[in-house]
Amino acid sequence: MIKSYYVYILASKRNGTLYTGVTNDLIKRIWEHKNDVIEGFTQKYQVHHLVYFEETNDIMAALEREKQLKKWHRQYKINLIEKDNPFWKDLYKDLIN
Repeated sequence: MIKSYYVYILASKRNGTLYTGVTNDLIKRIWEHKNDVIEGFTQKYQVHHLVYFEETNDIMAALEREKQLKKWHRQYKINLIEKDNPFWKDLYKDLIN
């Protein structure tokens, strides 16, 4: 069985606070963020909207991509989000339906 890994960006609102993470279970991890299950940045700043994600089968590629995105200037991340999600729709709703 091929495993999937996800690099994702959460936002507090359009052009709001951003958070970048990596996981092998996107639905579960975003649920944890949305429900403040884990204390930390996303809980403190209410960063709960999934606005971007990428999928890969290579954990090392996912970790490298996460590092790359975290180093990017904010405007690069905004451009990346708006390329595929111009209205900053919460993509989590599509994942669970």
